[in-house]
Amino acid sequence: MIDLQWFASAEEEDRTEQPSEHKLRKAREEGRIPKSQEVTGALVMLLVVLSLVALGSWIFSGCIEVIVFYLSNCTKIDLLDPAVGKVFLQFFLKSIVPLAATALVAALAGNIIQNKGFIFTTKTITPKFNKLIPKFGEYFKKTLFSMEGIFNVVKSLLKVAAVFISAWIIIKNDLPTLLSMMNVNLWNGMVYLAGMVIKLLLVAAIIFLVVAVPDYFVQRHQFMESMKMTKQEVKEEYKELEGDPFVKGRLKQYIREMMSRNMRENVAKADVVITNPTHYAVALLYERETMQAPMVTAKGVDSVAQRIKQIARENDVEIVENKPLARALYAEVEIGDIIPEQYYKALSIILMRVYKIKGKK
Repeated sequence: MIDLQWFASAEEEDRTEQPSEHKLRKAREEGRIPKSQEVTGALVMLLVVLSLVALGSWIFSGCIEVIVFYLSNCTKIDLLDPAVGKVFLQFFLKSIVPLAATALVAALAGNIIQNKGFIFTTKTITPKFNKLIPKFGEYFKKTLFSMEGIFNVVKSLLKVAAVFISAWIIIKNDLPTLLSMMNVNLWNGMVYLAGMVIKLLLVAAIIFLVVAVPDYFVQRHQFMESMKMTKQEVKEEYKELEGDPFVKGRLKQYIREMMSRNMRENVAKADVVITNPTHYAVALLYERETMQAPMVTAKGVDSVAQRIKQIARENDVEIVENKPLARALYAEVEIGDIIPEQYYKALSIILMRVYKIKGKK
């Protein structure tokens, strides 16, 4: 019997929440990112084939030189002589290093493009001894009984079919010329066959690159699915980053109490006091460099409101009468909190007028 949980999706595992920025950033730091090996492989193959096209004649000339050198000296000198080894080593380096360097650059480019930058981490190469024990269930689940496994099978079949059909078309079209190669010299035959091979390799590289594009988006989708979080994980992460809500609430309460005890100082440094005018008073401070929006530094009703207005007059703080705004801010915003976004427009008009009176920008 096949365990149907092998086909379970993220939603069926209660992972219904999108991954947070913190989780994605942490995964990136650990080297876990959405990446398609098809993109890197296709780029490496394409650039190496193009390098062969550009350097093929030069590499072939070097090969001819080495063959001539060997046939001319095989009976005259000791082939174990270091000088002979140096000749072969130079040919090897001249032929292989450019292609190897091209492959290396292509591999780096493929990874950097997908990673949206360079990532260096040692966590991906850290030994994990729990991986030594084979987990055949998870392996077959991933390779056979999952959408990822089905997609990889279909992708491989498409690649093989596309390359086979392309090769068949190319060979069929060139078949008359191939048959006539029996009547030409060896050099012309080798040149023509080399051109056919290059043509086949270029077509295969282009096919692999075309397949790599949807593969990247599929890999990205699967990565985001694997990074989804349960509601409990979201809560735990919030506690970890923001602190326990109970402790955070107590801290905010302590800040409010401190600001309430220092009402005179808080009103004195406020930008404006919004009044009802007889029952409510709310003092607001806005420091553009450090605050997202104005903050309530003091508020009161009745006698406390009169006290706030008295302190404002003593410290030359502007008092503006706006009944609905004063009532709303008193009811909705606690001391030490930023005002809600729906009051930005009304308050910006008031602050512009206050700043104009005081000669501020």
